[in-house]
Amino acid sequence: MKLKICGMRECINVSEVAALKPDYMGFIFYPESSRFVGDMAYDIISSVKKQGIEPVAVFVNASMETIIQTRTWYGFTHIQLHGDETPQTCEVLRAKGFKVIKAFKVADSLDLKKTTAYENCCDYFLFDTKTALFGGSGRHFDWDLLKGYSGTKPFFLSGGIGVDDVEKVRTFYHPMLLGIDLNSCFETRPAVKDVGLLKYFMNQLMIKNENQYAK
Repeated sequence: MKLKICGMRECINVSEVAALKPDYMGFIFYPESSRFVGDMAYDIISSVKKQGIEPVAVFVNASMETIIQTRTWYGFTHIQLHGDETPQTCEVLRAKGFKVIKAFKVADSLDLKKTTAYENCCDYFLFDTKTALFGGSGRHFDWDLLKGYSGTKPFFLSGGIGVDDVEKVRTFYHPMLLGIDLNSCFETRPAVKDVGLLKYFMNQLMIKNENQYAK
């Protein structure tokens, strides 16, 4: 199972979290988010990449120009689209060499049907809790709804996953589950992650998985 830690920004905290060796780290380029990167130093991303971690630029209905400029400055290869982006937009960005993660807000089975139009223009999906606002809510959605997802794209599971969810994560199964996305439930304040809490969660999940395999 892959691990993506999203909503990163502060230089020292980025370094501390990177030392835990997650597979992906997300950086939010949405000005209305409390985790907006602002004028983040460009070398933060290069330092993450040197450690074998894939940095992901997160956008909400951004212009093509903004996305391309962000890649030019920071060197991102993965982008996450968390707004109302069309399949055509995803297709164009993918053709430009990006790995595209399209996020979907899930509240019922109808929300999963929206993924069909994106099957051939994205690399991964991300399923998050449906709210009136863009971005994370810190709340779970009903993961049982994902039994109705029969698509071929691997997905990240997001939405309020916290330190008490080890057992729930461990027992959740879907053949296309790629990994989990962690954010607000591991923060001391917006964009600052509690490294000790993340480490504890990762260790517990590993122990649980090892116990499971040993049976």
